[in-house]
Amino acid sequence: MMLVDGSFIVQLLRDLSECEFGQVPYLSRWMLPIIRRELIMLENQLPMFVLSKLFELTDNTQANSEPGTGLNLKALALRFFYPLLQVDSDNIPECEEKGDELRGHHFLDLLRSSVRPKLKGEKPRGSQHHMIRSVTELKQAGVKIKADETRKILDISFGRKWGVLMRELNIPPLYINDHRGTVVRNIMAFEKCHKECNPDVTTYLFFFNGLINSAEDVALLHYKGVLHHSLGNDYAVSELINKISEGVALDKNESYLHEVVNGANAYFGSFYARKRATLVHYYFTSWVVGISTIGALLALYFTVLQALCGIADASMAMKNYHFGSLLIEAFRFPVRGIPSTDSKGIHNSKCGDLCREVRDLCMEICLTE
Repeated sequence: MMLVDGSFIVQLLRDLSECEFGQVPYLSRWMLPIIRRELIMLENQLPMFVLSKLFELTDNTQANSEPGTGLNLKALALRFFYPLLQVDSDNIPECEEKGDELRGHHFLDLLRSSVRPKLKGEKPRGSQHHMIRSVTELKQAGVKIKADETRKILDISFGRKWGVLMRELNIPPLYINDHRGTVVRNIMAFEKCHKECNPDVTTYLFFFNGLINSAEDVALLHYKGVLHHSLGNDYAVSELINKISEGVALDKNESYLHEVVNGANAYFGSFYARKRATLVHYYFTSWVVGISTIGALLALYFTVLQALCGIADASMAMKNYHFGSLLIEAFRFPVRGIPSTDSKGIHNSKCGDLCREVRDLCMEICLTE
């Protein structure tokens, strides 16, 4: 059975390579996506050494081709399975027959190895204490979310932006469809069962599980160009991300995103980020609330300015009248107040009237909003 299945897979990859991975004559158009999804499942994997041996035995081009120019099984497999990840063919890693960096026990492991980032530093993996905050909370705290199409799928970074106060979270675009969930679940199962596998894809999934807590988070990531899906609505994507990791235990001591998550949480816990998040959450949740908040601040400003103008007007009047006359005038004209006769007093009175009118206008705007 293994020989029959292996021969079919090898011949299918050869035929697809001849037609530039388009449509082969003996398969219907709807069959190829189903075959691709079935062949990537963990229970359907064949050992890579078996497929490689069959590929070598049936390779008729090696005798007539120069060394290094023949077909490569791993390159053909990646070209075949990468549509499951919605990645352009230009971004598919090149696999050479000699000096190949990608290792895989089977096709699923090969696909997993191709998306893993190249880790740098003395401690590429470390302890991740908590889950990352949601994307809405990070945005309110001043974190800029940016989609980076030049990175690998799992290559995420977090760093400074515009000085000390701002931060930037760079995330490669994530495409979610009906087949993507199958790939992720099978890779997670393989990382869980194989003792030599680092849980990189599982860590990546838990990272998005922390970023997405609601449909609003999905909408924000979609607006930023980080998340693309074809599931109908944002709520379905949120449910898929949150439920796909149920029953899966994450080894937080082997997280390749420990610097990103710990750095984002440390920034969110700073005084500036907490105060900014509180201000945005309560007073700038929408443009309507923001206009009302600005109107209220302007009304308060002009009220204080009016009071200062009144104090200046009263101090100028104190210079022109005695205390007794001021007391008599105060009882005679309680509403009008004390008129000023000099130019400075007239100027202060006009300033107070102008501040009063602007304040009333700001209050009307706040009540209208």
